[in-house]
Amino acid sequence: MFENIALALQGVWSHKLRSVLTMLGIIIGIASIITIVATIKGTNDQIKNNLIGAGNNVVTVQLQKDGYAYEMEYNELPSGVALLDEDMKEELEELPDVEGVGYFRRRNWADGVYYRNTAYNGSIYGVDADYLSINSYSISYGRGFTEEDMAEHRKVAILDGSVADSLFQGVNPIGETLEIGQEPFVVVGVAAQKVVNEAVIETLNDYYMYMNTGAGKIFVPIDCWDVLYRYDEPQAVCLKASGTDAMTSVGTKAADLLNGRAVSSTEIAYKADDLLERAGDLQNLSKATNNQLLWIAGISLLVGGIGVMNIMLVSVTERIREIGLKLAIGARQRRILWQFLTEAAVLTTLGGILGVGFGIGLTFMMSRVMGTAVSISIPACVIALVFSMVIGIVFGLVPAVKASRLNPIDALRHE
Repeated sequence: MFENIALALQGVWSHKLRSVLTMLGIIIGIASIITIVATIKGTNDQIKNNLIGAGNNVVTVQLQKDGYAYEMEYNELPSGVALLDEDMKEELEELPDVEGVGYFRRRNWADGVYYRNTAYNGSIYGVDADYLSINSYSISYGRGFTEEDMAEHRKVAILDGSVADSLFQGVNPIGETLEIGQEPFVVVGVAAQKVVNEAVIETLNDYYMYMNTGAGKIFVPIDCWDVLYRYDEPQAVCLKASGTDAMTSVGTKAADLLNGRAVSSTEIAYKADDLLERAGDLQNLSKATNNQLLWIAGISLLVGGIGVMNIMLVSVTERIREIGLKLAIGARQRRILWQFLTEAAVLTTLGGILGVGFGIGLTFMMSRVMGTAVSISIPACVIALVFSMVIGIVFGLVPAVKASRLNPIDALRHE
C-alpha cells in the first residue's frame, strides 16, 4: 500500500500541470460544498442567535390564554391556578437537561416607582434567590439578595445598569431609597447581565417577548410582591437548559408538569416561549434553496470524477509496456488493480485537501466582503475528504480494471 502511494505521488509530481488540471474539478466541487455548508450553518446559527441570544439557554414558562401571555397587570387573578412551592421547584430541577429553576413575578410597566421627584417607567420583577444567577446576572457593585432578605421579607432592591444611570445620574445608588407603590425599598446592589449576542426584535411577538428591556429592570424579593401588588399571584418560571438544542424539550416537559399539578382550568395553561421552534421554522424556509446549491456543487464533483477517469485511462495507455512487463515477471492482476486505484484515490484526495483549504479561505473572504454569517463545519470537511477519496476509487475503477486485464504479450508488443 505504501509503495503504491509513493508511486502515485511520484506520478503526480512528474506531471504537475496535468495533475492540477485533473484535480481542478474536485477542488472546485469540494470548495463549493465547504463554502455552502459553512454559509448554511452560519445562517442557521445566526437565526438562533437573533431569536434567542447566543449563550442564553433560559426558557420562560408562563401562563397563557388564547395564545397570548396572561399578564397580571391587565387581568384578574386566574381561577384554577395554584401557587408554586419548593416541592414543585425540586421536581422541575429533576427534569432532564435542566440546570436551574427560578420563580418570578413581573410588571412590564411599573406604576408608582419614584426616586425623589424622578419617575421610573420600566419593568419590575419579584424574584427568588435563583433567578439572577439563572439569567446570567452578576453584581457590578453592592450586593445581591441574601437568605435573610428573602426570609425576613426585607424591602430591598437591585437595579440593572440602565436604571441606575437614568434614575441616579452618576450618584452611587447603594443605600438610596426608592419609593415603590408608596413603600420604601433600599437599593443594595447594581447588576449586569452577561449577554453574548443581543436578541433581534423584528416582529410584534418579538416585541412582546423582550418588551421594556431597554428601560431597565428593578428586582425585589418575590416574597415582598404581596406588599406591592396582589396576594397570591401565580408565578412564572425560568429554567436554564443544558444547551440551546435542549430548550424546546425542557420547556415542553416543564409546562406539562406545571399544567398537570398546578392548573385545573381549561381556559388558561402554562406554556413555554419556544424560540427554538421559531428558529427552526425560519431555517426551513431556505432548506430547498440550500439543497439545490449542494446538488449543483455535487455536479461539479461528478465532472471532476469524469476528468479523473479520463486522465487515468490516458495513464494506462501511456504505461501499457510497463504494465505488461510487471505482468510478465509475475505480478498479479490484483496488484496492478490496486496500484491504479491507489493512484486515482491519491489524486482525488490531494484535490480534496486543496478544495477544503480553498473552501475555508473562500468562506472567510465571503464573510469579510459580503458580511454574511458563516461557520466552518469540521464534520463537513472530514466528509468532503472521504468523499473525494471515494470518487477516486469509483471513477478510477474502470481504468484500473482495464490495466489489470491486459494481456502481457500484447502489452509488451505495444508501441
